[in-house]
Amino acid sequence: MLQRNQIPPSVDLRNRPTELPSLAETFDAFVTYLLRQYWVILGTAGLCLFGGICYLMTAAPSYTALATMIIDTRKFQAFQQQSPANDVPVDSSAVESQVEILKSENVALAVIRDLKLNEDPEFIGSRAGAAGAVLDFVSGLFAGSAPSNEFDRTRRAVRAFQKQLDVRRRGMTYVIEVSFRSLDPERAAQIANAVADAYIVDQLDSKYQATRRASAWLQDRIKELRTQASNAERAVLDYKKTNNIVTSSGKLLNEQQLGELNTQLVHVKSQVTDAKAKLDRIEAVVKGGVPDATVADTLNNQVITKLRSQYLELANREADWSSRYGYNHLAAVNLRNQMREIQSSIIDELKRLAESYKSDYAIAVQRQNEIERAVNDSVSQSQSTNQAQVTLRELESSAQTYRSLYDNFLQRYMENVQQQSFPVSEARVITRASRPLSKSHPQTLVVLALSTLGGLIAGLGLGVLRDLYDRVFRTAEMVETILDADCVAIVPRVSPSQLKAPVVGRPNLPVGPRTIRRGDEPVLWAAIDAPFSRFSEAIRSIKVNADLNVTKPSKILGLTSALPNEGKSTLAFVFAQLVAQSGARVLLVDCDLRNPSLSRKVAASAERGILDVLSNNATLHDVLWRDPETGLAFLPGATRSRIAHSHEVLASDQMKDFIDAARGHYDYVIVDFPPLTPVVDVRITAHFVDSFVFIVEWGKTQVQVVERALRSARAVNENLLGVVLNKADIAAMSRYSGYGGKNYYCNSHYGRYGYTE
Repeated sequence: MLQRNQIPPSVDLRNRPTELPSLAETFDAFVTYLLRQYWVILGTAGLCLFGGICYLMTAAPSYTALATMIIDTRKFQAFQQQSPANDVPVDSSAVESQVEILKSENVALAVIRDLKLNEDPEFIGSRAGAAGAVLDFVSGLFAGSAPSNEFDRTRRAVRAFQKQLDVRRRGMTYVIEVSFRSLDPERAAQIANAVADAYIVDQLDSKYQATRRASAWLQDRIKELRTQASNAERAVLDYKKTNNIVTSSGKLLNEQQLGELNTQLVHVKSQVTDAKAKLDRIEAVVKGGVPDATVADTLNNQVITKLRSQYLELANREADWSSRYGYNHLAAVNLRNQMREIQSSIIDELKRLAESYKSDYAIAVQRQNEIERAVNDSVSQSQSTNQAQVTLRELESSAQTYRSLYDNFLQRYMENVQQQSFPVSEARVITRASRPLSKSHPQTLVVLALSTLGGLIAGLGLGVLRDLYDRVFRTAEMVETILDADCVAIVPRVSPSQLKAPVVGRPNLPVGPRTIRRGDEPVLWAAIDAPFSRFSEAIRSIKVNADLNVTKPSKILGLTSALPNEGKSTLAFVFAQLVAQSGARVLLVDCDLRNPSLSRKVAASAERGILDVLSNNATLHDVLWRDPETGLAFLPGATRSRIAHSHEVLASDQMKDFIDAARGHYDYVIVDFPPLTPVVDVRITAHFVDSFVFIVEWGKTQVQVVERALRSARAVNENLLGVVLNKADIAAMSRYSGYGGKNYYCNSHYGRYGYTE
């Protein structure tokens, strides 16, 4: 027997980290979703497209005219005066503000009044076209009657006007586009131009009103400022007169005098320093007794300079004669005497100069003292004046402020008068609207594209909802994920056209009183009639899984389901036939005592069954039915009346003894049990059944029903061999699983001898 790898008990598959699906898996899941719900998606898209076509056929065409304006930031040279009201720099937010003004109700009312749109049926009447009539009918259910007075007509016209008007800025430029949509192309162009003109007139009027109000306010303010300026200047003059403050060339006189005295004081101090230096020098020379050679040059005196020249000449001659005739020669002695006389004269002259320098020094010092006294007196006077100057400066500042305000307001008043006489608007029309040549609404391609796209999106949403509410088993992955059990087989649905014609009889087969004969349900013999079909291969996979179950023997197999009519009895018979055909000894027992449908199908004339065997009223050999083609032994569940306590029969010791005895005589015992949900019989059969095979009808049995059934039958769940998806639509499965669908089963080589779809 084949062995399969065992997973260690320490490995918990349910607690493994969930891996995110790859891009290929995500794409594959999306493709299968489209294949699964394509008719819903295409149907919804088709309905929406049909609705779009109906709208295009019934909606009245409308035309859009476009006029362009520019907010011109450049001013004409003749009108560059600064306006107190509106002439501010134009930026992005200012342009957006102008857009909102164009959309305002004031502009709309001006156009409505000029063109009398409150009398136009397009603005106050019903909508055009069949679609408009439907909308009018729906809105009429919630709105009142038609407007009867002028105010109501105007309000309705304003609402309709603003809905059809579109104003937007072109990119980041100063250009504004004004478009209007109307049923009449001429009317659309007329209204678009009227909106631009009304906006310009509104801007001019607002500027005129603003400048006029500003002029009136400026006149009153100028009068007030003139009075305040005059009073402030008069207060300055009175304060100067009271405090004897005299100014010349904008400066106080005592400040000018103090500056001049400081200049004189600096000059006198320099003279005192020079005189003192000369006096000290000459006194040092006189005190030495011998005049310095540089005294004449330093003092720059003509007498001393002349005596110095004579002295030098005699000194040269004395030196010459002394060298010729000797130092004591009479001529040399006379020359030296003359030199001493000249030297004495120089000293006398120096003394005289020293007296003169003393006099100059004394005069300079006296003059310095006088100027310093004058400076001190001027400083004392300036300090008292500066204290008064603080208050004077405040008065002068106030007077200057009032005078500046007066001049500024007077200038603004003159500019405002000029602006009022000729107001200028920053906006101008650069392209006037003309009659549109083609309709703008409804746009055929846009409506068709949007309706198709909306239909596809709605279809995708409906498909998702259908998937969310489609709580049935469609794939083996769903079985393994939701039920945490193996999906041992996917049995395809066999249609009548795929089945062979019933065989009336075969000559070499024995026929007895308890022989199973072919009836009106050829599906019961589909596996042995077409052994190479997908149907037969799916049944074989149940046996393979039972043989590979190494954890416990699977000789006693019980087949059950959650609900009736899921095909468990048919699968039990076909499975038993196929196993018996392989040469194994197989016993098929119908234990659905409440509803023995299998017995009615293959042994309709049976009068005795399993109850007779358990009650010892008959032996097993006396009640067994046999299939002559496969050698299958069948124990029917024939009962003369309905049994209320059938679960007690299945839980009895006789039933266990019977199964134990059958275990020794047969290779496989296949038991057809009733479904789990209606009755409780299967829940107490785990004591004699090795493994259970749970049948789930593909695409029909609800997930919550199966989960509830397995939770209520814990013994069945613990001994579950696997789940079989029965009556599967192989073609439809390809739309739910990328590999578990039709192509997985339908191979040209392995399926050519069996039934094909």
